[in-house]
Amino acid sequence: MRAGIEIKVTPEDHSRLEAITRDRNAAQKHVARAKVILATADGCGTIEVMRRSGLSKPGVWRWQERFMRAGVDGLLRDKTRPPGKPRLPDEAVRRVLDLTLSEPPGEVTHWTGRMMAKASGVSLRSVQRIWAAHGLEPHRIRTFKLSRDPLLPEKLKDVVGLYVDPPAHAVVLSVDEKSQIQALGRTQLGLPLKQGRSATMTHDYERYGTTTLFAALNVLEGTVLGRCMQRHRHQEFIRFLNAIEAAVPAGRIVHVILDNYATHKHPKVLAWLSRHPRFVFHFTPTSCSWLNAVETFFASLTKRRLKRGVFRSVVDLQAAINRYISEHNAEPKPFVWTADPERVLAAISRGKQALESVH
Repeated sequence: MRAGIEIKVTPEDHSRLEAITRDRNAAQKHVARAKVILATADGCGTIEVMRRSGLSKPGVWRWQERFMRAGVDGLLRDKTRPPGKPRLPDEAVRRVLDLTLSEPPGEVTHWTGRMMAKASGVSLRSVQRIWAAHGLEPHRIRTFKLSRDPLLPEKLKDVVGLYVDPPAHAVVLSVDEKSQIQALGRTQLGLPLKQGRSATMTHDYERYGTTTLFAALNVLEGTVLGRCMQRHRHQEFIRFLNAIEAAVPAGRIVHVILDNYATHKHPKVLAWLSRHPRFVFHFTPTSCSWLNAVETFFASLTKRRLKRGVFRSVVDLQAAINRYISEHNAEPKPFVWTADPERVLAAISRGKQALESVH
């Protein structure tokens, strides 16, 4: 032991050190330090302490001194060290933030990390850290559309009311069309998924035609009534309405939620509606297709069946869509609306105020 180092291990300290050496979950560096002190308390020389702990001579001396000054707690925490490089001054951080929130120079639309590093005089990694700390992502953009419908509150509450508290002895259907679904075949065969490699498919394709899916989601049951048609006109929409008329039992009111597509308001469609008084149309506000529940089914269909599908003809595409609808209807899940309409309206109001303040 070096001169000036005096180790006094109390029974309490000895118990704590023994517990550290026996703990299987303890950090190995803590175990080695505890062995240094225990061996020293047993009267071992420096060489023997080195053998028991596996540490070098300077390491043994360091932890003997640390124990003498700070006890067992001193062995369990490392001494703080100054950073290898000085932190960026606040002026440099502020300069990066100000530049990020301003327009980039030249004919570019947004800042990149390397552009910002060159303009601000700091490293790329520093720019990335500053952006991460302040939640800035210049490379990303979110799309939006605020409705300008003057009857937005009334229409929103009308549609949400059908979701939350549907009328008794009635059917609530969310109806829409997914048009221009392409039958795409890949130019080469892809490779299947395996360990260490994702499934592959060619980036180019061969187009064999398109189809339009008319779908009606039963909000209470979760089932979907779908029809694939070649075109997307009021004639096809009336044919789909006739299919709904045949599928819904007689005597039940049919509440149909629709968007504002011109086909839905065609004079011949309105004439059909006047001849079928049990049908009631509820139009969503303009630019609010997200309010139509059937859009959730279209999203599921796209992600789980169409996006990676290979279809060599329109007939193959339509057959695949019909099979997917059948599987969906085998285990349907009722649509449940959870958002408070007042909070939705408040968010839309804040968005409009933000746009007005900017422009």
